[in-house]
Amino acid sequence: MNTNRAPRIGIHASIAGGLSKAVSSAVEKGADCFQIFARNPRGWLARPLDRDAIREFRTARDKAELWPLAVHSVYLINLAASDPVLLARSREAFRQEIKRSLDLGAEYLVVHPGSAGRAAAEEAIATAVESVRLCTRGLKLRGAASIAGRAGQDDALTILIENTAGQGSSIGCGFEQIAQILAALDEMPVDVCLDTAHTFASGYNISTEAGLGSTMRAIDRSFGFDRIKLIHCNDSKAPLNSRVDRHEHIGLGHIGADAFRRLTHNLKFSSVPFILETPVDKERGYEWNVVRLRELARSDEKWNLKSG
Repeated sequence: MNTNRAPRIGIHASIAGGLSKAVSSAVEKGADCFQIFARNPRGWLARPLDRDAIREFRTARDKAELWPLAVHSVYLINLAASDPVLLARSREAFRQEIKRSLDLGAEYLVVHPGSAGRAAAEEAIATAVESVRLCTRGLKLRGAASIAGRAGQDDALTILIENTAGQGSSIGCGFEQIAQILAALDEMPVDVCLDTAHTFASGYNISTEAGLGSTMRAIDRSFGFDRIKLIHCNDSKAPLNSRVDRHEHIGLGHIGADAFRRLTHNLKFSSVPFILETPVDKERGYEWNVVRLRELARSDEKWNLKSG
């Protein structure tokens, strides 16, 4: 059990009204880390970041002691696209995402590995790998900062490949495919963002103690726990192995509260930040989910948490 420290818990904060608004929003909702979009996620065109806005954002974040900061790439990006026009646009957009993340001082840039379309999965994986290589060429990422904190460290950025729910022809729903991507980019600062809802929807039954044990062994056999730098913490509206990506409030979906208690108490994840991407509706928002997850993380309930 993780009895020594509760995990860092954060939210995906909106940048509506300005970058620094995301900082105040995260603080107001009780977060101690956060994730943002660094641009409008619904289109290809992006306005350049204002230097004053960047400076204000970084100052506000340092004052609030929010760590880490993750930038989530826009959803239009498909690094594995078989269509040459879409692939070119995706690569240009992702390179800009990397530059923005560096400007903002983010520790992590999260990206979905992409969809194969009519191509075979192996070809799509190779395309995604080449995309990451091309998009980072000439840029100095320098690897990830320590979980211990940011004080005295230079800015450092790590790209995180997020596992998918397996919808359509997307790659990365199986841990083995994520491991293939990491192995091909082994010399680069590229690691993993593990999404709980995607994990469950793709067929890994983390809702039960036995299922979590099986999932932990699958992680250990593939990319390993040291590669998981961030957890997107979401319950699932969709059932096990549905291949449908629909997030739910913590404890109210098919994964369930007991599963999140086990996850937050597991020593394998004791140093990994949990970022919520849960719904915001009339009944509940991020504040409710932050409180709920912290309650589960601080529970004194005893659990058998053997990972293998």
